[in-house]
Amino acid sequence: MSNPKRENPFPVLYVPHGGGPLPVLGDARHRKLVDFLHGVAADLPMPSAILVVSAHWEETEPTLTSAARPELFYDYRGFPPESYELRYPAPGDPRLAKEIQRLIEASGASAKLDDTRGFDHGLFIPLLLMYPQARIPCLQLSLLKSLDPAAHIALGKSIAALRRQGVLIVGSGMSFHNLRELFAANGKANEACRQFDGWLRETCTDAKLSVLDREQRLIAWERAPAARFCHPREEHLLPLHVCYGAASVESPIARVAFNEEVMGKTVTALAW
Repeated sequence: MSNPKRENPFPVLYVPHGGGPLPVLGDARHRKLVDFLHGVAADLPMPSAILVVSAHWEETEPTLTSAARPELFYDYRGFPPESYELRYPAPGDPRLAKEIQRLIEASGASAKLDDTRGFDHGLFIPLLLMYPQARIPCLQLSLLKSLDPAAHIALGKSIAALRRQGVLIVGSGMSFHNLRELFAANGKANEACRQFDGWLRETCTDAKLSVLDREQRLIAWERAPAARFCHPREEHLLPLHVCYGAASVESPIARVAFNEEVMGKTVTALAW
């Protein structure tokens, strides 16, 4: 890559993207999240590009958007008409997509480019709030259909070199993603959410944990308190595993960047 190497690795973020397009539609239950996303970019250096690992894209092998001008993919339904008129005209970066493909393949895995897929709301909702000017080149990286946590950590490790090139790696998901319970106001759901969230924050931020212990906890995340209650399916958690993998090479201990209620459930954002 042509970008000069940075003296320090660029931060890595795992952020909640909320319920569909609601964060950008003025939904009161997302106010704290919106405030966080509005402010988080101000604390970061200006990235040369943004790579988003979205919970809303799964492929058999890691796949990257590679179009020069990706369209938006409105991968939600049942929201107001203005939800389908949102625009985020950020450029893509075909050259960087090929470079990331080479990094992944150098780790022994295969990777694909997709020049037809657009940006899904896992990218354009948080970035509309973080970088509303839409001037920074953006790419998406898919999850793996296997949903194997160890494979997602390995995927993150394979792209760790991007941090020295000023690329902002963003895992876009939700630390709580039981859709039925998001809309329920009951003590059981809230307590389960708190239990899992506490485990997640401890796992990612406790400096007393060894790198090996931290990684093993993330691989065995299903053993955490209320894990399957909070994640009946883990696609919204696994972007965190990619982020951890990318960060663990140089800075394996995260800090809590956000820990507030979204739609009545506690969710966490992490930064490395």
